[in-house]
Amino acid sequence: MISTRRRLADGREILYFDAEPTPRNAVDTRDLPSTTTHSQARFDPLLREWVVIASHRQTRTFLPPADLCPLCPSTPERATEIPESDYQVAVFENRFPSLSTAADAAFTSAVEGAPLTPLRDGFGRCEVVCFTSAHDSSFARLDPERARLVVDVWAQRSAELAEIDGVAQVFCFENHGEEIGVTLSHPHGQIYAYPFVTPRIAKISENLARHRKSHGGNLFGDLLADERAAGTRVVAANEEWTAFVPPFARWPYEVQLFPHRQVRDLPELDDAQRDGFAALYLDVQHRFAHRFDTPMPYVAAWNQAPTPKSGAPREDWWLHLQLFSIRRAPGKLKYLAGSESGMQVFISDTTPETVAAELREVR
Repeated sequence: MISTRRRLADGREILYFDAEPTPRNAVDTRDLPSTTTHSQARFDPLLREWVVIASHRQTRTFLPPADLCPLCPSTPERATEIPESDYQVAVFENRFPSLSTAADAAFTSAVEGAPLTPLRDGFGRCEVVCFTSAHDSSFARLDPERARLVVDVWAQRSAELAEIDGVAQVFCFENHGEEIGVTLSHPHGQIYAYPFVTPRIAKISENLARHRKSHGGNLFGDLLADERAAGTRVVAANEEWTAFVPPFARWPYEVQLFPHRQVRDLPELDDAQRDGFAALYLDVQHRFAHRFDTPMPYVAAWNQAPTPKSGAPREDWWLHLQLFSIRRAPGKLKYLAGSESGMQVFISDTTPETVAAELREVR
């Protein structure tokens, strides 16, 4: 993988990733104001969780027509976020970031009139990852070589962002489909570098320690071994990875992909694991795209260990990907209403065993 680092007109970084050496010398000709963020992180003392306030994102680009897509390559007639006339994979700092390294990483004060609510600047980094220059494509339609290149990009960005002082967790993800809330239809994902360990990762880490103390084993490894042995909820597998519907699935369609050999984060994946993931993920993506008459909207979320600089435990962490959809049936979506949104208790409209069988039958 060849990486080339350049700057956009407002000073933001853009990186090009290519499978072979490719000149990347195009210049961003736009007249752009400097990117600023006024985001804050406020601590909820009831749940002991951070909430990011990013009101400046209200004005971000929303569902532009294809001929005005900011993620397509630039043309002589129109400059976009990507100055090159073509690209393989491109990564750039978000123009409307929720978090920014320009902010102060240290705690500052408490919210005015709320001394129990600590306040800090919105420190971190938000990046956009464009998987292909083809506007009408999708991750499911990438070839294996391009999918593998994206895996390498995720790993490279995770490693570099983890080195930033103050970054505690790196989160690579993709939102796909207008129903999910996607505002740009061009095939892309995002990466957030958080200044704190997120609630999900923190809670799982606590349970890993509890399981280790009670059972002497790795909770992730034991769950994976159980699913591989039972086979009932396995959707697909290869020598390096298994994709299964978790027996406790919250979402109507949910698949988790685990490597058979423990690694803590994307940078630790070796070549065989990266190739194996690309192949299996494209398989599962195909099943999601063809389960119904139209492709399912989904979220793909990498669960990585906290960064080494976070000080949080990493030893028992087992990298895995969650892929889930809010579609429960043709023309029907799962809404997070009273129980889910109010009490955080999910009520599923499907059964994991049935979903796994349905996905296995997709050809």
